[in-house]
Amino acid sequence: MLDSHDTADTIVLYEELAFQDVLPVRWHSQPPQPAAAASLAERNLQVLQAWDALEDHGVIDKPDENAPLAADIQRLDRKMTLLLGLVGQLLALNRPRPPAAPLRFNARGAIWRASGTLPETGAHGLLEIHLHECVAQPLRLPGEVRAVSPAGEVKVRFEPLDDALAAVIAKIAFRRHRRQIAGRHSPNRKS
Repeated sequence: MLDSHDTADTIVLYEELAFQDVLPVRWHSQPPQPAAAASLAERNLQVLQAWDALEDHGVIDKPDENAPLAADIQRLDRKMTLLLGLVGQLLALNRPRPPAAPLRFNARGAIWRASGTLPETGAHGLLEIHLHECVAQPLRLPGEVRAVSPAGEVKVRFEPLDDALAAVIAKIAFRRHRRQIAGRHSPNRKS
């Protein structure tokens, strides 16, 4: 799928570890104004922090089942998960999202399978990535289209990102990579 730079355990784009998923994504051929770059970076950081808070990072230490609050915390966690799912459904009704597509991205760029009108190679614009149904704002990353395949795969190189934003994107790509490897090597995994 997508680029040929992946092995069984590693997803790479532009020679760096990349995040891969099927997410709503949209390309806007209108790049942001230079004056908006600072606020765009700040909003993107907030979007990633909100998404990171919603992500299930797994349990680091197994809670003691005999602990007096363990059952209460598990019940609260299930209720919060249900509530966030309902909020996500309400947001989806009020804010239609673009169709989901196979996507790979990191702080240097992205590649996805587009549908409809394809952007032209060399076009500058803004890639919107909707990371989670409960996060109202998409990640918005300015870049240049480097390649468009006849099959509809679009490869974009991002403009250099703020260091803090690039670090958070690298962190989520690493976490996803680590989780995928753990899932592949889990003894409970069904084939």
